[in-house]
Amino acid sequence: MEMVDIQTPCPIDPAVIRIMGHTQFINCRKCIHGDLLNSPLTIDDNGMIIPNEECSPNAQVTDLENHIIAPGFIDLQINGALGFHFTEYVSPIHYQDGVRKLSHYLPSTGVTAFYPTVPTVEPDVFHNVLPFLRPFDSANGASVLGAHVEGPFLAPSKKGAHNAKNLHIPESSSLESVYGEHNLNTAIKLVTMAPELPGASKFISLLTHLYGIKVSMGHSAASYDEGLAGIRAGAKLLTHTFNAMNPLHHREPGLAGIISSGTVYFSLIADAIHLHPSIISLAYHARPNKAILITDSIELSGLPDGTYPGHPQIPKPQLKTGNKVTIAGTETLVGTCISLDECARNLTEWAQIPIQKAVMTVTENVADAMDLSSRGKLEVGRRGDFVVMNEMGELRETWILGKKVWSMN
Repeated sequence: MEMVDIQTPCPIDPAVIRIMGHTQFINCRKCIHGDLLNSPLTIDDNGMIIPNEECSPNAQVTDLENHIIAPGFIDLQINGALGFHFTEYVSPIHYQDGVRKLSHYLPSTGVTAFYPTVPTVEPDVFHNVLPFLRPFDSANGASVLGAHVEGPFLAPSKKGAHNAKNLHIPESSSLESVYGEHNLNTAIKLVTMAPELPGASKFISLLTHLYGIKVSMGHSAASYDEGLAGIRAGAKLLTHTFNAMNPLHHREPGLAGIISSGTVYFSLIADAIHLHPSIISLAYHARPNKAILITDSIELSGLPDGTYPGHPQIPKPQLKTGNKVTIAGTETLVGTCISLDECARNLTEWAQIPIQKAVMTVTENVADAMDLSSRGKLEVGRRGDFVVMNEMGELRETWILGKKVWSMN
């Protein structure tokens, strides 16, 4: 689209200028750092937020009828949905179609950007799928922000549903052979690993300082001190805190105890399956500005309950019961089928907080953790990605770059 300065006379029909110009959303309450601000939101013809006073007199005006608007949600960990898993590589066309299908589906859950998560698989699978997960924007769907690679440098004792035969020890591996150097430079934005493994500190340092990739500690039996060593090496986050790590003990706090330091962001699965609601509330209130809600949702999200075949990460059948998914015949959790908007609503109930505070855990906290300068906040200069909802956090609409991409009606 050609940019048009609607303040300067030009030989273009006024109706065209109106369509290509600014849009101002009025009669709305904006989520700003955990508070609600009664103020319009103005978006320019490039889909970016601009100061209200710069709004063109020809702007299109949209009345949001006193609804709450929040930044578009960002899912830091999602493995798939609608029958597609990010480890499932058949052909380039099949894989691209799967990513595109998820991108178009996620705005119905409030998500406008996400990190496709690839768990522990063989190196050739990483090499096949990661090139398709480089950051890109979708005209009518959620943006791919790059891959979150969960493994294969995980503790065998905390592997959870990850396939043990595909685990690696950093000391006897190389990042380039496992992931591919090109993928390290272009596709991967977050790696989850166990900091206590031999050679892990070196890998954390390489990932953060050489490749600019964030590191999250998880699937780990690390002690509190080993976790602090991981932070000194460059780790910045904890992955699905409390799950697949040593429990919080009053003498041996483990990785979960690092929440108290205020030095790391920590993700939580707020589904009442992976964690008890009281633990979600406890962790959130310990560090509200560091808490991040994730779905960790898998490919069975959006599908009916039942038994389904596995995939390259989990070759065994999976049983879906509501939001809960286990390896069939066991109680081993594979993941969940919860949506990110439901996670935020759960947090409001369990932590007894208003929705404007809960949405920080799926917006600006994620943006701060991942150094996203153009997303996660309704600030001038950032993208016009936002959701419209009521006080209960029930979604009404999702907008991307000032364009409505989903509506409940």
